This record gives sequence, C-alpha cells and structure tokens, in this order.
Amino acid sequence: MNDTVNEETMETSKPVRIPVPHLKPIREMPKYKDIRELLDGCKDRFGEDIAYIIKTKKATKSSPAEYKNVSFTRLREEVDLLGAAFLRLGLKDKRLAIIGKNRYEWMLGYYAQLCGLGITVPLDKGLPLEELEFSLIKAKADALLFDKDHLDLVNRLKTNVDCKDMLFICMDECEGFLSIPELLKESEALGEEALAEYRALPVDGNALSIILFTSGTSGLAKAVELTQYNITHNVWSVLSVEDLRHGDINMAFLPYHHTFGSTGQTMMSCAGMTTVFCDSLKAVQKNMVEYKVSVFICVPLLIEAMYKRIIAEVAKQGKTKKFNFGLKLSRFLLFFGIDARKKLFKEVMDKLGGNLRYVVSGASPLDPEVAKGFTDLGVTLVQGYGMTEAAPVLSAENLHHIRFGSIGMAIPEVELMIENPNENGVGELIARGHNVMRGYYENPEATDEMLRDGWLYTGDLASMDKDGYLTIRGRSKNVIVLKNGKNIYPEEIETLVGRIPYVLENMVFGEPREVGGDAKDLVLSVKIVYDPDAIKETRGAETKEQIEAAVAEDIRAISESLPRYKQIHRRYITTEPMEKTTTGKVKRYKQKI
Repeated sequence: MNDTVNEETMETSKPVRIPVPHLKPIREMPKYKDIRELLDGCKDRFGEDIAYIIKTKKATKSSPAEYKNVSFTRLREEVDLLGAAFLRLGLKDKRLAIIGKNRYEWMLGYYAQLCGLGITVPLDKGLPLEELEFSLIKAKADALLFDKDHLDLVNRLKTNVDCKDMLFICMDECEGFLSIPELLKESEALGEEALAEYRALPVDGNALSIILFTSGTSGLAKAVELTQYNITHNVWSVLSVEDLRHGDINMAFLPYHHTFGSTGQTMMSCAGMTTVFCDSLKAVQKNMVEYKVSVFICVPLLIEAMYKRIIAEVAKQGKTKKFNFGLKLSRFLLFFGIDARKKLFKEVMDKLGGNLRYVVSGASPLDPEVAKGFTDLGVTLVQGYGMTEAAPVLSAENLHHIRFGSIGMAIPEVELMIENPNENGVGELIARGHNVMRGYYENPEATDEMLRDGWLYTGDLASMDKDGYLTIRGRSKNVIVLKNGKNIYPEEIETLVGRIPYVLENMVFGEPREVGGDAKDLVLSVKIVYDPDAIKETRGAETKEQIEAAVAEDIRAISESLPRYKQIHRRYITTEPMEKTTTGKVKRYKQKI
C-alpha cells in the first residue's frame, strides 16, 4: 500500500464554500453573558415601564375586561421571589420541565430556574401523555411546572412509576398542588433574607441550561442542548439589526416551548417592549385591535391567512377596484418619496389594530406576494431564518435590506456559508457562531452528523443573488430528484399552490410513475387541504365533482407557468388538516394519501 499523501488531491477535495455577507448594525445594544444579567439590564433601563399586560377578566355584556400591568422592575423582583421558593423546594442543580400555553407565569418559571438553579426543559403544550412521559424521562426532569389546562394529564402522570417522585407545580392556584401565586406570597412574607441566598447563586452562561426538543418535520424529535449565552448572544445579534423599539406592543403568539418563541420573548423584553397575549387563535385579530399591537412575530401560515382575509374582506365589500387603485397610487407616490399608505389604507389597517408597523416571519418560507402585500399596506415585513440548534436566528432581513422571497443576510457575529453549490448556485447552508448549540442531548451520532469541524450543517439548501441576499430552496431531504438529473424543490411549488384562495395547506411530493409495471420515474403530486366555504365563494364549487374540477383547473394554470418537469400531474384533495409542528410546518413523513 502506498501511504504517500498527495497534497494536490487533498487540496482539491476541500469543500467549496461561498461566504454570505452580514447585515450592518443599525444601533448599539448591550451584550449580556447570561439571563440574570439580561434581566438586571432590563430593570435598570426600563424600570417602571410595562413589561407585560395580563388580562385578569374577560369582557362581558355588562362589564369591560380587566387587566394587570407588570413593570420591568416587578418582573425582576418576581423572578427572585419565585427563584427563592424553588430553592427552598430543592430545585438547585435540578431540571425543571415547563408545559402550558403562552403566559406570564411560563416565562417567570423559565427565568427563575435559569437564574442560578439549574436546567429548564420547555415542552410542547400539545404533547399526548405517552410523548410527555417520554420527554420527561429522556430529559431526566425533576419537576414539572404546568398550567391548569394540563391538570388531567398531570394526574395521570403521577401514576407513572418513573414520574411518581417528580415535583409538580401549577401556574395557577390549584387544590392539591403547589402554585406560583402561593410561592410568590411565601417568599414575599419571608422578606429580603429569603432572597439573599438565591441572589448569591452563581450563573454560568456557558453551561448547559436548556434542553429543548426540536419540532422536526421528517422524523423523531431530538433534544437540543443550549446555553444561556447561546440565547443572550442571539438576542444581541438580532436587536443590533432590527427596528424593534422601546414602547412597542408585542403579541406573544409563537409558543414559548419553541426557541423562536422563548428567545423572541426575551428579545422583546430586552428591547423594552410591552408583551400581551392572545385569547385564542380565532381571537388574534380581535386582540390586535384590543391592545393596539405594533409588532407581531409569527409563522407564514398565519401571516398568509391574515393577508387572504384582508383581500377577501375587500372583495366582499365590493371595494377591490378602489383598493387596487390605492395600491397603484401609493407606489407612484413612494417613487417620489411620499408615503401615503397609512392614509390610503387606514380602513384596512384599523381592522388589525391601526398600530401594526413591524411583522417578523420565520420558521418556514413566506410567499413573496404576501410580503409585498403587507409592504404595500405600510407594514414593514421582514423574514428571518434559523433553527432550534442555533437558538434560533441565523439570518434576517431588516428595515434597510428587504428582498421579497429572501431570508436576508447573516446577522452580526454569525458566519454563514453555502457549501458545494451546484451549477445553479444551490448548496447546503452551514453556520457557526456563539448561538450554535452544544449538541444533541445523549445523542453523539446525531451531534457528529450535524456539527462538523465547528460548523452547523443546517440541511437546508440555499442560493445567494449578486447582492448577497439568501433564498432558501428547500430541505435537502425533501428534494425530488428525477432520472434526468433535474432537481425539484417542492417548497417553491407549494408557495404557488398556497396562493389559491381556498387552499389552507398543501404538500408537493414525488410518486413513482408506473409504466408497464415498472417505476420508470417520479411524477409530481400535490395534497391539498381546502376550505369548503372559500371554494364555494370563489369558484362556485359545492359538489365533489365541481370541487375536483375547480382544483384541477387551478393546478393546471399553475403548471402551465412552470417548466414541464415541474408540472403537477396528480392531485389529492381533502378538508382534513395535515399533521403539523407547532410552528405550522407540515410533518411530511406522517402524511397519508
């Protein structure tokens, strides 16, 4: 055997990597090494300003709603009060799992455990009993903080031999359980001495602090290991480039158990914004009006649905012609530096509260037409990109760098590269930076696959235009490869199908084409979830035959605009929603045709 190393061969075998440019900071932001330091900074900078508005009583026909305001100072105090109670309960160096809907007490428990006690394990509020048990056991949780909606599940959990010694704490006053309200009262009654020991606990910003299960679309969830510095550095990076302002009103819609939700909430507090909560998914628009929401971080599924409703309402009122004229007029005036959008579209924007100015979309690609539509109405809409493994943001657009359909550029102090691009400039996006995870919990094989030589391999395929704007083409695992070597990125076609007014969800995939009994190649297919009322209103289709004919016609129109190899040949339609992650991404591997 010849052991001589051929240096020329080694050189040429190195991967080709194309660097992605960075967004330039628009302001200076303080850098914090851990969550405690960040919360101290919020208290010092914003003091008695309102951090959270909590609805304590819903409005009735005879009485208005009632609210409680929590200042940044009080938030900081209650973190210490609850943390001191957790310390008395023996949660030092322990693991606290949290399950429940978005609310103030969720973040209070999260912060209290992180400020010197131990590890938090945020869990999906929609987990069935078996998956909840698995997650608690897998993460070695010592305690579970839950809301009253999960009382039945918790009572069943207590009978599990692996969970019987777990400490259970309810966010609400609840008979038979410790609760956050009573723990706060106990600490307050004990006074400053009770807080001193907790406040003196050291916090290591680089230690494992958060075990967070991914909401994967292609297989079993993995547990991501994050540090507090992963989070605080990501907060600093994003706030350095985004126009998020002290005094803005933010609606916390994204679930806190998802990194985009919890890091996003910490980011909003760090910017000095006030956070409010929606009553339900159906009440989002009503709550936006109620609280005069100015900033909204959300997933494309809801943003696209909101825009469709706006257009449908305009059409229902017979004002489409007037609306379209307003769009043309506003674009013409903008060309000359005159922004009349707020006046021209006041009636439309009042239905979203009248104050909405900044929307951030993430988790999956947003239809460029929807982004353009919100911009036409006078709302700045920016896309971001990231993943749980990056705590989560890696790239973004901002006020000065928007290109519809792109995910912008790398945020400060995050390196992004496109590795081994093909002839069309499409390659895998890889990243490294202070926000990248330590690895997958107790899963070295998956860690080694994802983290290589200090780089995070995202599994997402991207391309970059001449100005440095990134566009995600799709997941490498989802790419449909034809026998002629052509690659089809289903996400691109799904965006087009999603523009059909009655389409709620869709998934494009490849199926074997049977020719003479042999699978010669793949045929492009689509599964569509449609809205019966919308298809009746827009296409006059009610019977099964009418609906199938309408869908066939609309899909044919899309196909005719595409190259032959990208055309859709099979359609599967249903009114049953597809199984999705909590951020609205379809779980492809679970779909039945």
